[in-house]
Amino acid sequence: FGSIGGGGRYDGLVGRFRSETIPATGFSIGVSRLFAALKLVGSPIVSAHPATGPVVVLVLDRERLADYQQMVAQLREAGIASELYLGGAGMKAQMKYADRRNSPLAIIQGSDEKARGEVQIKDLVAGAKAAAEISTNEEWKAQRPAQFSVPETELVARVQALLNP
Repeated sequence: FGSIGGGGRYDGLVGRFRSETIPATGFSIGVSRLFAALKLVGSPIVSAHPATGPVVVLVLDRERLADYQQMVAQLREAGIASELYLGGAGMKAQMKYADRRNSPLAIIQGSDEKARGEVQIKDLVAGAKAAAEISTNEEWKAQRPAQFSVPETELVARVQALLNP
């Protein structure tokens, strides 16, 4: 598909329009050629599927921010892209935020889960697929598709298993 970009010196160009001699350089990129080249090599930049966002750790108790930050740190140490929700909104808004970020998973730990030494993992990809198959809100609540509890000590391993099946 030819060259994607090019450039050079254009010392005489400015002098054509002004009576001054001004040294100049320039370059250009053929956007359509660049796009074709990226597509050919399978770059995720031009993929039909949006890039997967980070795992989002929800904040249900502002007084436990240090605990939530520790979860994010553990995930990041394992090489898992993750972030802590920083807003002040409730759980519903935080889940919408995770959806907007194209997050594959959301990590949830309220006071009940903390007391049991557990965290909830919500698989947002599997949940979206299940939502298309469930017809009523009651059925959704009864099944709680793609959401399950794991011991806090297994958080990283379970997230890795879900992200890399």
